Amino acid sequence: MVRVGLISDTHGLLRPEAVEVLRGCHHIIHAGDICDPLILEQLASLAPLTAVRGNNDSGAWARELAEAELVSIGEVSIYVIHDLAAMQVEPSSVGASVVVSGHSHMPHVRERGGVLFVNPGSAGRRRFKLPVSVAELHIQGKSVSAQVVELALENAA
Repeated sequence: MVRVGLISDTHGLLRPEAVEVLRGCHHIIHAGDICDPLILEQLASLAPLTAVRGNNDSGAWARELAEAELVSIGEVSIYVIHDLAAMQVEPSSVGASVVVSGHSHMPHVRERGGVLFVNPGSAGRRRFKLPVSVAELHIQGKSVSAQVVELALENAA
């Protein structure tokens, strides 16, 4: 089984609790609003990394990131975009069976039209009363499942 770590909306803060969940993943996907290129370096030191630009990512480093990426992991294609509302393709038309997004800070796993939609929530600073979370994909052949992992925080900020 292939384990893919999903993270989004770090907003310049990579929590050690998120790193612990992502450690040991075969691949990591960051769905934007990174806000600090050092976060990408830290994540890439854990596993191969795919990252997209979020609406709060700016500067030369962020311009190098695409707004959307299609990544194949094993037999599964994953479409990654920060803001689901900006998606201009039908996932199945590009062969994606999974869509990973961020932006809303609200974690969810939903299936719609044969496509699994996953938002890992926000792993950065807590916003409103939303949980601080990441998510995981588990891929076995063409089969894929997802789960949100709420982080147990030492510092609740």
